[in-house]
Amino acid sequence: MSFGRVAVLLGGRSAEREVSLRSGGMVLSALRSRGVDAHPFDPAERSLEDLIGEKYARAFIALHGRFGEDGTVQGILEWLGIPYTGSGVLASALAMDKLRTKRLWAAEKLPTPAYELLGEHTNFRIVARKLGLPLMVKPASEGSSIGMSKVRAAGKLEEAYRNAAKYDPVVIAEQFIDGIELTGAILGKRALPLIKLETPRDFYDYEAKYLADDTRYIVPCGLSARKEQELQELCLAAFRALGCRGWGRVDLMVGKRGRPYLLEVNTSPGMTDHSLVPMAARAVGMSYEDLCLKILESAHVG
Repeated sequence: MSFGRVAVLLGGRSAEREVSLRSGGMVLSALRSRGVDAHPFDPAERSLEDLIGEKYARAFIALHGRFGEDGTVQGILEWLGIPYTGSGVLASALAMDKLRTKRLWAAEKLPTPAYELLGEHTNFRIVARKLGLPLMVKPASEGSSIGMSKVRAAGKLEEAYRNAAKYDPVVIAEQFIDGIELTGAILGKRALPLIKLETPRDFYDYEAKYLADDTRYIVPCGLSARKEQELQELCLAAFRALGCRGWGRVDLMVGKRGRPYLLEVNTSPGMTDHSLVPMAARAVGMSYEDLCLKILESAHVG
């Protein structure tokens, strides 16, 4: 398939810039190795109008976080008429916002941990009593676990809130689910094999995701075939409920009693050597290069 001149959007202005540079660099090399006329394009350093002037036919979005995964770049590419990878404007914006994601899932009767919105006037001790301890505190619109913390004592909740608020004015406290952490990659209309995540750290944080060598990625995930299929279908339902398409990743927990809880959707997941979507693709015999081509093939406008 001839893709024409392809821009690999990488870097950007979010807190996940360094991860995006790594993801984009690997995507760029993979596409070039398959004969694609691919070029790096960092929106933090260049005007997106240059995409028109330099006659790019497609864009592979390898941006993570704000100004890349939240619908903003998608909207500009729509306006410019350039086909791009991943979800559209609305789905990208919804998936980036954990608060709206949870509200939408609740409306669709999809399982997600209980939560409370935090603010300057929150009674933190009441929140701790309602959700139980430990609990998780998260900026609503950051990825890669940036600004996130696990709170074990009610007296530490306000500190965790203030740390998260450095990254986003909207902060949520979420019920901690003690159980198995899983991730489900979505490629087109297919859910790839689930991956079980294990880390000796307090939770699957930024270091566990990108830097640590002691994080364990287990595939097959160890669940029965029937249970895994049920969870794959849940991941697809969660993905579709937000209007997502193309490719992405759904993160979830399975509690000790076997009940699943959806955590979040990533519409532009990591593509580094530690990343989970390439790992899931390898489990079904798909190379990193073939994965990149498959994603690029799905590029669209509107």
